[in-house]
Amino acid sequence: MSTAQPSALEFRTAVEADVPELVTLVESAYRGDASRAGWTTEADYLEGQRTDPDGVRAVINTPDSVLIVVERSGELVACCQLEHRGDHAYFGMFAVRPGLQGAGLGKEILAEAERRAREEWGAKEMRMTVVNVREELIAYYVRRGYRRTGEFSPFPYGDQRFGVPLRDDLAFELLVKSL
Repeated sequence: MSTAQPSALEFRTAVEADVPELVTLVESAYRGDASRAGWTTEADYLEGQRTDPDGVRAVINTPDSVLIVVERSGELVACCQLEHRGDHAYFGMFAVRPGLQGAGLGKEILAEAERRAREEWGAKEMRMTVVNVREELIAYYVRRGYRRTGEFSPFPYGDQRFGVPLRDDLAFELLVKSL
């Protein structure tokens, strides 16, 4: 029986050449049947795309924003976005390959994102928005120290860049964590 540990995660900033693979990763983590292999699927609430090449390029090219590529042994396993917004950072576009979800990668990636926001930007808190009906995902973030604010913003119904809603009660809830 082998006791070898998986190799360490490596973090780097996304570049244009990463766009196709990042789109595939994000889509696989959230939409369609492939996403059902993990626990972060939105397939029961939303159809259609989660992102597209233009959306990923926009994150890469936004000032005060970074799209972090997470690799293990040279293989893309996850990504997340950090955006510096004054005294806080916004965390988004978080995706872990479905077959690797539930193994602690997300916790490690989130901790690295929080560290970077605090140390590189001096951010006092991290903010994110989560679809309100994603109770299991919200509970995951609460266990990581995020608090529910009770602040909601409307879901962009009619804008297919965010998918095609299968329900009429979707909104985004703001979660916040002091860094």
